[in-house]
Amino acid sequence: MILHLAGTSDARELAILIRDAGYELTASVVTDNAAHSLQEAGVPVRVGRLTADEMATYIREHNIRAVVDAAHPFAEEAHRNAMAATETCGIPYLRFEREALTFADHPRLHYVDDYAQAAEKAAELGGNILLTTGSKTLQIFSTRLLGVPGVTLYARMLPRVDNMEKCAALGIEQKHIIAMQGPFSAELNLALYRNFAIDVMVTKESGKVGAVDDKVQAALEHGLHVILIGRPGLAYGDVFTEYQPLLEKLHHLQGELRHGHQHELQTADRATARD
Repeated sequence: MILHLAGTSDARELAILIRDAGYELTASVVTDNAAHSLQEAGVPVRVGRLTADEMATYIREHNIRAVVDAAHPFAEEAHRNAMAATETCGIPYLRFEREALTFADHPRLHYVDDYAQAAEKAAELGGNILLTTGSKTLQIFSTRLLGVPGVTLYARMLPRVDNMEKCAALGIEQKHIIAMQGPFSAELNLALYRNFAIDVMVTKESGKVGAVDDKVQAALEHGLHVILIGRPGLAYGDVFTEYQPLLEKLHHLQGELRHGHQHELQTADRATARD
């Protein structure tokens, strides 16, 4: 059994490929929406976040032989927990990560390392600021930007009740919330920039599958400043940016895992015979 950390469109595609290659797997996601998408494809799913200890327990209870982590590039906690759990349980950890994008130098393109730096740069630039970084880190921006003279904060996020409640709790006005489900085309991004007279757009370097290139290109062409947050620098070990090499690695591991399982059974049989 393989535990597959999913939740994105490319992770869903990889889950189907792993299943079609003959492997038994369970996809682990955080949201019901992601679970529904996988279930429609016939992929078994569990829903909810797991701590490192909880994942280790799940691995043992479900005889997980390997973890394929294809969660979002910015799901840093999930990645750390998966690496810790697999190390604890002594099973392989494989990371699939969509290839990073590169952009040509541009005077209005500003690279930062984290959300706090992004908020500080946005406050420095001022004007109408559009966040496209989701709700999880919204507080980092709201505490640094709300009430700053010359700054109006707009937040674009998934149209979920908990997101709207979070905006209300943080003091973001309803008229400054753009609740939409992506991905967004360059044309739609441009229409939003124009409609809300955006001066600064804040985004994460999530890769082409996340339509970051369309978002950034449309913003720069419209004369906006773009603040681009780099991916967390984690030491993953085995990292794959294409499906086939990862499937080949699983095929290679399958023989090792099968041999190890047979050895465990033989050891258990010998112990039973002695008893």
